[in-house]
Amino acid sequence: MRFVEQLPYETEVEDHVTIPMADGVRLSARIWRPVLPDGEPVPAVVEYIPYRKNDLTSTRDAIHHPYIAGHGYACVRVDLRGTGESEGVLLDEYLEQEQRDAEEVLAWVAAQPWCDGNTGMMGISWGAFAALQTAARRPPSLKAIVIASFTDNRYADDMHYLGGAMLSDNLAEAGTMFAYATCPPDPEVVGERWRDMWRERLEAARPWVLEWLRHPHRDAYWQHASLSEDYAQLQCPVLASSGWADGYSNAVTRLLAGVDVPRKGLIGPWSHKLPHLGEPGPAIGYLQEVVKWWDHWLKGVDNGVMEGPMLRTWMQESVPPSTSYEERPGRWVAEPSWPSPQIKEVVHPLRGATIVTADEEEALPRGRTRTVQSPLSVGQFAGKWASYNAPPDLPYDQREEDGGSLVFETEPLAERVEILGSPSVDLEVSASAPVAQVTARISDVAPDGRATRVTYGVLNLTHRESDEHPEPLEPGRRYRARITLNGVAQAFPPGHRVRLSLSTSYWPLVWPAPEPALLTVHEDGAALTLPVRPTEEPDGMPQASFGEPEGCRPPPVTRLTEPEQAWNVSRSLVDYHSALDIVKDRGRQRYEDNGIEVGLRACERYTSVADDFASLSGRSAWTMTFSRPGWDVRVETSTVLTSSADTFTVDATLDGYEDGRRVFSRTWNETVPRNLA
Repeated sequence: MRFVEQLPYETEVEDHVTIPMADGVRLSARIWRPVLPDGEPVPAVVEYIPYRKNDLTSTRDAIHHPYIAGHGYACVRVDLRGTGESEGVLLDEYLEQEQRDAEEVLAWVAAQPWCDGNTGMMGISWGAFAALQTAARRPPSLKAIVIASFTDNRYADDMHYLGGAMLSDNLAEAGTMFAYATCPPDPEVVGERWRDMWRERLEAARPWVLEWLRHPHRDAYWQHASLSEDYAQLQCPVLASSGWADGYSNAVTRLLAGVDVPRKGLIGPWSHKLPHLGEPGPAIGYLQEVVKWWDHWLKGVDNGVMEGPMLRTWMQESVPPSTSYEERPGRWVAEPSWPSPQIKEVVHPLRGATIVTADEEEALPRGRTRTVQSPLSVGQFAGKWASYNAPPDLPYDQREEDGGSLVFETEPLAERVEILGSPSVDLEVSASAPVAQVTARISDVAPDGRATRVTYGVLNLTHRESDEHPEPLEPGRRYRARITLNGVAQAFPPGHRVRLSLSTSYWPLVWPAPEPALLTVHEDGAALTLPVRPTEEPDGMPQASFGEPEGCRPPPVTRLTEPEQAWNVSRSLVDYHSALDIVKDRGRQRYEDNGIEVGLRACERYTSVADDFASLSGRSAWTMTFSRPGWDVRVETSTVLTSSADTFTVDATLDGYEDGRRVFSRTWNETVPRNLA
């Protein structure tokens, strides 16, 4: 990244500004503003998240907020109620209270003498959710949003459920927020009342996974704050982005197709990162794009921001399997609209172990069946649902996974094939149990046999007709089902094969069904549909291009201990115990601008024994430390999830320490019915 030393305007920053809410709670904000003659008011851009502006996001914030402020905007970075130095408690994600607070924040910002009354919202992940959900409420000052790594459908793809099957990230994200929502405020900012504020957070805490487990279907809990319930709610322009390695890769195209407002989409090769910090690369000059967006929609500048394609995306070239990439080779391609008129849905019947063309199908036998009952080891090389590229968390070589799967593949390709969009698999299946899953994976198979996963999808077959009203399977009965795979842009070179793999488990990425199930696939009507894009660009469509990533230089951070990253798969051939252990330890570091020393260590562990579905266990444990001379606190959390055929069980602990002495401790042991999960 190129650090920009000179911007159109000098900026000033207020590190701690309180914003009053109607109920008396005060939220904490950091504000960057351009220095203008006579205090001329400017539009304001708000980022609204729970991740601690004083320390944990301060480096990232310092790269982009001063940059945008230096182009003539007031940038307001707000900690949600109950986080950082904001008062109150944070009880769950995306609650009505959170959105009412956001509306009050915007109204307060718009009324300040340094704001001209026009506001925008931006963010990644929670910040993008907040921007989209707030925009759907149509606050009068909000004129446009910029969002990255988001979803418009909270049930379809937000770390909780995928195709009606529970993701292990349901536990991991709950563990993350169990820790973040119980951290103390900074005494240098809030004074001696920091202990009372911290105690209030600790007393109110509860493992969020319990609430998420109680809603395994797409009910009102998930429909709340999901724009997909009514796309017409969004009335302001939106610049939306994500990455193919991210868990939110589907939302950009779905939003482009669903809303009727000025909109642009951008999908790179990235994991869960902002595009100017994108990993795997190439990262892009995203902040230049953002400033151009704000200039047009908040200042009225006629800069052509809406010219050109609706969607720009990175067409990924074939690569060997790896759990991490510095760069993904490929090229930027452009689509004038979405759905794209140039993408053709090509149907490939599945016959024997082969993916064939519709013409070839006529000469092949009909009425055959194949069966699969996957071992629990299928999925150990699946990577994370949402890659963060640290530790290395992308899927590895799929050959071992394919050994426990039902596999279909093409002959070696005679010519290059490119796909852009969401493939799908249509099946006619019967199962031996009332609850069964099927995971479909597409891999790029090189001539030497190495298999790189391109995309995947999961379906809890009880959700074959509806996520709102799933129905158990009648063992032995045949059902039609469609599995929609995650969207992707991928090129398959000549000589490579396209492989489709079907498995009945994908642990630990997906929590398995209550019991093993034998799945019978009836070939008649079974097909893979690929969204094939022409390899030549359409006439008149300009090539997509971006500037070099740039931003402001962040303040210094001193590393006090080294970080640790681990992703280890282990198996014992004595007692058949298998485990996936993940470590994400930032190490201890000191933020030199305020003197806070912070340590963050997160460990996840997923275990099973042989193919015993009653042996499944997942654990998310966090340790977070904050200190400076005269102040030393620590929060430790642990959440363990196990299951039987009928229930989930959550065992959780929360401990708070001051000066090495435990000052708070609480435990939970609760069960939740599985209800077809």
